[in-house]
Amino acid sequence: MALQGWVQRGWRCGPAWAPPLGGGYRELSATQAPRLLGRRFNLFVQQKCGFRKAPRKVEPRRSDTGSSGEAYKRSALIPPLEETVFYPSPYPIRTLMKPFFFTIGFTGCAFGSAAIWQYESLKSRVQSYFDGIKADWLDSIRPQKEGNLRKEINKWWNSLSDGQRTVTGIIAANALVFCLWRVPSLHRTMIRYFTSNPASKVLCSPMLLSTFSHFSLFHMAANMYVLWSFSSSIVNILGQEQFVAVYLSAGVISNFVSYVCKVATGRYGPSLGASGAIMTVLAAVCTKIPEGRLAIIFLPVFTFTAGNALKAIIAMDTAGMILGWKFFDHAAHLGGALFGIWYITYGHELIWKNREPLVKIWHEIRTNGPKKGGGSK
Repeated sequence: MALQGWVQRGWRCGPAWAPPLGGGYRELSATQAPRLLGRRFNLFVQQKCGFRKAPRKVEPRRSDTGSSGEAYKRSALIPPLEETVFYPSPYPIRTLMKPFFFTIGFTGCAFGSAAIWQYESLKSRVQSYFDGIKADWLDSIRPQKEGNLRKEINKWWNSLSDGQRTVTGIIAANALVFCLWRVPSLHRTMIRYFTSNPASKVLCSPMLLSTFSHFSLFHMAANMYVLWSFSSSIVNILGQEQFVAVYLSAGVISNFVSYVCKVATGRYGPSLGASGAIMTVLAAVCTKIPEGRLAIIFLPVFTFTAGNALKAIIAMDTAGMILGWKFFDHAAHLGGALFGIWYITYGHELIWKNREPLVKIWHEIRTNGPKKGGGSK
């Protein structure tokens, strides 16, 4: 029995001491014990004879074990993760280095691309104006077709505001990713790239892709309804190009705040959804128009100011983050809301109004083209 306990503690010497297949241990019979005890004595007489402690295997953390798995398994907004394996780093600060630099680099690229996009849009508007006049004249002399589906679609599209036309592409992208979640063979790929988790092997790209990812139809419908409702206001405030840069950057920044909170608390688990970016949109509108009146879709009779709504949302997400509420990613919500407030208050002046040097460089490239080398002037 003493020998049995010694084997169970993880010591081994050669195949004779290995446990039987199946992972269990068995008691030794009366005839086996003396022989094994004699071999045990010889192990101490000989020079170590390969006597060593069995190496400990570092097992990866699974999503259905521990507090982290339980925290996210309860939420109906997260896909089932029974077979997903996470690899939390033993050095949490190092885990955040790549996401930190990715957040800075992506945000800079987003606003730089938006500035160039605005330049190209302004440049093409004059040509589009004359093309539109020509198209209207051709339509006036061309016989019209009754029941033309394309004409009806164009009529509906032209009836939308600039903000609604802008977010239509975002909503379509979210709907496409939602359909991909319904394909069982893509389940592992979707979890790997379309859910953000600091314990995953892929850290950076999910910070953006998860912003377009929803597993629950109700989750996607609620987020897209809020985005559609605030689209006209936010595009009127920022413009189409600046809004897209803010929205994409907000998705990455809110996920980085979520990473920091998960690493700090040790509550690893996947997150997905556009809520962080939408919280930036909502916070920006409420900060710019604090006296605007808002209402809940199911309770349209009760209205409240946008400023009070923003305060309530921040208070709720702060409490949820501190108390560890597990249904929503409150850290991402709070990060998105704070980014929206900061951008309307300071970011617009610091970032967007200082885009002129980049636009000048792009203008020189577009006007003069790349300089040709070879000769001296």
